[in-house]
Formats: sequence, structure tokens, C-alpha cells
Amino acid sequence: MDKRYILPLFVAGALVARTGDEMSGPALLLAGYALTGSTAGASALLAGITVAAVVGGPVLGALLDRAGRPGRMLAGSLVLYAVGLGAVLLGLGRLPFAVTLLIAVSAGLVAPALSGGWTAQLPGVAPPDRLQRANSSDAMTFGAASLAGPALAGAVAEVLGAPTALVVSAVLVGAAVPVAWTLPAARPPAASPGPRVRVRDGTLRGDLAAGAATMVNRPALARATLTSTLSCAAQGMLAACVVPLGEHVLGGAGRGAVLLTCVAVAALTANAVLARWPLPFTPDTIVWAAALVQAAALVLAARAGPTLLLGAVLLAGAAEGPQLTAVFAVRHRESPPRLRGQIFTTGAGVKLTGYALGAAVAGPAATRSLPGALFLAAGVAALGAPAFFAIRPPTSHPRRSTRT
Repeated sequence: MDKRYILPLFVAGALVARTGDEMSGPALLLAGYALTGSTAGASALLAGITVAAVVGGPVLGALLDRAGRPGRMLAGSLVLYAVGLGAVLLGLGRLPFAVTLLIAVSAGLVAPALSGGWTAQLPGVAPPDRLQRANSSDAMTFGAASLAGPALAGAVAEVLGAPTALVVSAVLVGAAVPVAWTLPAARPPAASPGPRVRVRDGTLRGDLAAGAATMVNRPALARATLTSTLSCAAQGMLAACVVPLGEHVLGGAGRGAVLLTCVAVAALTANAVLARWPLPFTPDTIVWAAALVQAAALVLAARAGPTLLLGAVLLAGAAEGPQLTAVFAVRHRESPPRLRGQIFTTGAGVKLTGYALGAAVAGPAATRSLPGALFLAAGVAALGAPAFFAIRPPTSHPRRSTRT
């Protein structure tokens, strides 16, 4: 492939795959409810396909790191995810629900391929002097996908039916397979910053142990992972509150979806602006500062009227987008090439699980007190800043700068 077209195709493939992924959640809920008539069953399917990512992420990442052509393994993961969505659809109403739920959990094991697994391949397609801008472009695909995916799921379900929406999401994920298949071969490992990583042996178990040790022992990685996971939990709590917010503040439960759209638009816009005019701060600073901004936005949302509520969710999105870009920058900077895929997919799996747990906690809390649930979400987001500084940086290398 002509090198001039590798990065644009990479970003386009990521956008298509992630749009299908963002579409799959609402489509799964709609199809599950339409074919089973059970709200609890539909939510169980979504929880199963989401929570499984924390288990599959490390193994998938380690396999990507060991592959000579990681793009082909990434393509295979996309195929498995798309086929899994189709199998869930075929199983609904035909197979025992427990079997269908098991299929959803199995598909969720490879879900980190669409987020961290794809982003981990970025250094292979972008030269070092363009990595920062390429990282911003990659992060923008998350915002664009989170904006387009749910809207597309709702539109297709309304016109063609909920099962068709799930089919379209699977097709979009599968459409990115050719791009993933043609990604360049893995580069030979080069020296990486920070402490030397010791891999005990050449086995998958040894790689998994080395990856886990790296995420724990490198303070910058541990800080970014912990703070961004708390932010994701708060984002999941906000998502669980949008329906009651729409009903009590905007005049209709269905209008709550507008709030998630505002978050996505703000995140996408903020990343687009910062790709052109970067902030004069290190990515590490942006990670914890963005957590505090999100906390302030959630406090404002708890007591706001319609206009201020829209402003609050726009502020939350404007912090969420740059934080994601900064987390990617920290991982690219700190991850040893030998373990990059594992670190990205593990981080993605942990964040997905945090989001799911946050949504699960906020749902019951919002039925008792909607402002209370939003204040709780603000507290979780704000906790990201002290959690960041609670992890001490190493003192044995005082001359080493953390600035990218």
C-alpha cells in the first residue's frame, strides 16, 4: 500500500468500525427488547457484551503483540465480533436466553480490538513526527462514532426494525476488516523510555505477566489508567441519568438522548480544535485536570435548568475528548513496543468495565434521587485527581522529563 494513504485509511477504518461498535449497544437493547419483550433481558445482553472486555482485553493485546502481522489478527477479531452480533440476533427467541447471553459474552471478549487494539497499531502507520496529530485524529473517531452510532441505530430501528439495526452494526464492523488486514507488519522492538521491561519467558503467560507488571510499575501508565477509569465510571453514571433528566428537565424522556449527543459533539469539537492548537500542558496534566472539569460539569447538571443543563453536558464533553487523547499519548509514550497492544487493550477493557459499573450503580440511585445520582457521579470523577497524585512517580530518575 502507498504510504501516503496508510494513515487516512487507518483513521477511516477506525471510524467505520467504531461507529458499528457504538451502534451495536443501542441496537442490542432495541433488538433484545423487541424479540424477547424483556427490559431486564435486553440490559443483561448489553452488560454481558461490555463486561467481558476486561477479561478478553489483556489476552487479545498479548496476541496482537506477538503477531508478526497484527493487522491480520485485528481483522480476525473484527470478524469474530461481527459474527457474534449476528449470532446473538439469531439466538434471540430461538435459543434459551442463557445460551444467547453466553454468545454475547463471547463476542465481548474481542470488543477491545475496536478501541485499544486498533489504536495500538498507530505507531506502525504514523511517523514519529506526526504521531501527536495522528493520535488526535484517532481519538476524534471515538467522538464521531459515539455521535453517529446511537443516532444511526435509532433511525434504522425506526424505519426497518430493531433486528435490522443490529445487522447494520455488524456490517459496519465487518466493513473495516479489509483496512485492518492491510496494516503494515510489526516493526522490530526499539528502546523505550522508563524502566527496562523483563519478560520472564517467551510464552503468552510470560507476556501477560510482563504487561500487568508494566501497567502497575510505570507510574504514568498507572495514573492515566486509574484516573481515566474513574472518569469513565462517571460518564456511565451520566448516561444512566439522561432519560430521567430528559423527563424532569427537558420535558420528555426521549429528549434525554440529546444530552449524549451534546457530550459527543463537544468532545469531537474540542479534539478538533486541540489538534490544530495544542494546549501547553503535558498529557499527564490534562488527564487529571479533565477529570476535575467533568466533576464540575456534573455538579452543575445536578441543579441546572434546561439551558444550563445543556451547557453542563457540553462542558463535560469538552473535557472528555481531550482526556481521551491525553491518555492515548501517555500510553504511546510509556508502553514498550513489545507490550503496546496488551497495554492498550487492557486499558480499554478496564475503562469499558468502569463505564458499565457506573451505569449499573447510577440507575437505581437515580430512581431514588436524580440530583443525588449526579452528585455521586461528580464525586467519582473528582476522585480521579487525588487518585492520580496518590501514585507516586519514581524518585530515582529526577532528571527524566515527562513532557512529550
